[in-house]
Amino acid sequence: MDIRIEETTSGGRYVAALEGHEAEMTYSRTSPKLIIIDHTGVPDALRGKGVGQALALHAVEAAREGGWKIIPLCPFFKSQAQRHPEWNDVVN
Repeated sequence: MDIRIEETTSGGRYVAALEGHEAEMTYSRTSPKLIIIDHTGVPDALRGKGVGQALALHAVEAAREGGWKIIPLCPFFKSQAQRHPEWNDVVN
């Protein structure tokens, strides 16, 4: 699975491409040290294949590397963060 980032000045999205489909996790940047993950979209064709989980983990790893924190407004990301206490270092 290929995950790429598309950034703008106010946010961006992580995009996972698999089997000719794309899933996304979007975020807004509130400061250089804080992002808000607000949406995860996975098409039906990719459901149950771990794509959403891969996007969430990618966001956590990017936050660790970049030294920023994540506020999880997206219900999917929030539920994943609750299942992964090891992400607490970057999830507010």
